Formats: sequence, C-alpha cells, structure tokens
Amino acid sequence: MILAKNPKKTEWKSLTQRPELKQQNLQQLVNEVFQAIQEEGDKAVLSYTKIFDKADIKEMRVTPEEVDIACKRIPDDLKAAIRLAAENIEKFHRAQISSGVKVETMPGVSCWQETRAIERVGIYIPGGSAPLFSTVLMLAIPAQIAGCREIVLCTPPNLEGEIHPAILFAARHAGVSQIFRAGGIQAIGSMTFGTESIPKVDKIFGPGNQYVTAAKQRATQLGVAIDMPAGPSELLVLADDSANAQFVVSDLLSQAEHGPDSQVICLVKSESLIFKVQEELSAQLPLLPRKEIARQAMQHSKLILMEDDQACLDFINEYAPEHFILCVENESFYLNGLINAGSVFIGNYTPESAGDYASGTNHTLPTNGFAKSFSGVSTDSFCKKISFQKITAEGIKRIGPAIELMAEAEQLTAHRMAVTKRLLSL
Repeated sequence: MILAKNPKKTEWKSLTQRPELKQQNLQQLVNEVFQAIQEEGDKAVLSYTKIFDKADIKEMRVTPEEVDIACKRIPDDLKAAIRLAAENIEKFHRAQISSGVKVETMPGVSCWQETRAIERVGIYIPGGSAPLFSTVLMLAIPAQIAGCREIVLCTPPNLEGEIHPAILFAARHAGVSQIFRAGGIQAIGSMTFGTESIPKVDKIFGPGNQYVTAAKQRATQLGVAIDMPAGPSELLVLADDSANAQFVVSDLLSQAEHGPDSQVICLVKSESLIFKVQEELSAQLPLLPRKEIARQAMQHSKLILMEDDQACLDFINEYAPEHFILCVENESFYLNGLINAGSVFIGNYTPESAGDYASGTNHTLPTNGFAKSFSGVSTDSFCKKISFQKITAEGIKRIGPAIELMAEAEQLTAHRMAVTKRLLSL
C-alpha cells in the first residue's frame, strides 16, 4: 500500500486517483464490437465470446432444462443462504415503493405523478474469476418488485461454455425471464441493439470492469439507459483506535480480491494504527486463495494517516467512495457531514460483505467518484415517473392569463393561442 502521513490538500488529487486501464483505446474497441454486433448479430457475439472469453459456444440462450440441472447441483445450505439474502433484499426494496403524489396547485388545476415500470431491462452479471450470483438478486429482485415485464440476464461463460450453477439458481429464484451466455462488451452491445437471440432492452444494469463500463456509456449514446457508471470495486475505511485492525484489514482485502484494478483506501486517525494495519496485511494476505489478485490491487491502494476530523471528512467527500466503512468513536460527526458515498457501513461489526450479500441493501453502486452525482440501484431505478394534469373550466380561467403572458414574452404565439381560444370559448 502507498503510505501518506497528514498529506496536504494539494496532494489529495493524486491520492484520490483511481487506477486506469492504459494499454489500449477502450472506446475504439467498444465501437468496433458494437458495429460488428449491429451488422452481424449473433455471429459477432459468438465470435467475440471465443476471442475474449476463450469459450467456443454454439447456443447463447440457456434453456430451462439447463437451469433445472444447475439447481440440483447447488448444496442445500447455499440455497438456504441465497433464499435468506433474497428475503432481506426484497423487504428493503419493497419498502421503497412510493405511493405517488397528487396536489391541486390552484382551484381547478390538478397535478399528480404515477410510477410505471420499465418494460424490458437487461442485467449484466460479471463472471470472470468470481461468479457474482449475489448481483443477480440485487438486480432481478427490485426489477420484479417494480413490475418489469421482461428481465434479460447476460453473463460470460467459463472455458467450457457453462454458467456457474449458483448464477442460474439465483436467476430462477429471482424471476429472470431469459438467460444468455454473453459477457463483456459484446453482452452490452447485444442488449443495446438486439440480436437474433438476445432481445433489445430499454435499460441496462450491472457492474463490470472498465470494458463493461465503457460499453454501457456507449449504450447511452445509442438510446439505451443505464443504471450508472459502475466500474472496478472500491472501498474507503476510516478507523481510529476504537477500531479492530484485524476487521479493518479483512474488509480491505475483501474488496482487493475482486480484481487487480480494485482500489482500497485505509484512512487512520493515529500512527499506531499504521503498524497494526501493516502487520495484519502481512498476516492475512498470504492466506487468501486470490492473494495474487489482491496483491496487485494493494499496489495502487493507499494507507493514509490523517489526524484532523474535518480534514478526514473533506477527504472522504472528495473521494466519494463506492463503499465507506466508518469505525470511529465520534461517528455522528462523520454521518452528519457525509455528502458523497455509495453505501455506508457503521461500526466494528458491520462488514462491507453484509451489504454485498444479505443485509438487504443493494450492492450495485456508483464508483470512480460518481457517488457525487449518482445513487446506488434501488426499486426506483427500474421505474419511471409520469406526470399527469387535469384542468377544469374554472382552472383555465384562473391560470390561463399567466400562461398567455409568459408565452407571448417568449414569442411563442401558438402556445398563447392554445390558451386564448379556450378562454374565448368560455
């Protein structure tokens, strides 16, 4: 980890810098793949699956029979854990349903808002070295609650062309409509344009690496909405002497093991914690099966000593972490002043893993500083709000003259006449 002690504000920019993929022009690659999919459909997706995922598959769609077989392969205790997580996720996201608003802004002028589900949504589930079946629950369950008519799932296959059975079990449990073997840029492109097999969707959800993020951003330019720019995982932990260094390091490593481009920042309030954290890192890192991945991530991660509370708070808001763990005695100071974060975990016994799996909150969150302007996925993410209004004869008499004056001032005569003709008829 990169060590910094009481850095000056001028140094914060470099300390909050996320790792970047520099070996190629991402946008050029995305454009190339998207164009091929638009022109060749399934053929292009299968070709890129062979190139990028090293899987030579003939059929992208996963059949119900394949899901049946996969479900039988899941141990009963894992099934029970998935069901428990699903129940908590459903409770939290069902509580988010809004009843809508209705107001009479003036006599005879009624305005209200109603919620409608997005009809067809696509959810992207990263596969790679870790099958994120938990993300299936995080996306499909609120989509079901919102009332989405179709939920399309894309996830990369393994070398044998198979999808991890836990992903398939979670997909069935959460009510996914269709499942496809497609990953990375080609999956996002397929859901953007539609192919012979994969339907075009109205909005794409799901985290991924920088390739997936770049592809999702391109999709928005082509008329398909996305949840947010969600890239490599990141975590910031703030700890004082009340924190347990063993817990702190376990949380840091839980994010570092996601991938070599993940980033963790440990902000400590006392110098003694530096040594405790370093000792725990040396003890815990070698024990991880994914230690090489975590070690690469730790190379661009930071251990920062910052003793002033206000400086710590300002730094956290500047970094705008995807995940923020708060382990300090004066937690209310930070909670009251926190502006930018995707999801917050408070106290020694609230690991970030709880939010990743089973507490009920959503783990699809804004990264790369986008927590300054984006929220994490919620039930509302799968809905759109439609406004309605109804004006009576009395209402148009009351509001009409103001509309006429404003339209005339903007030199939009037809706008004014639409009101004037109604007033004259009365």
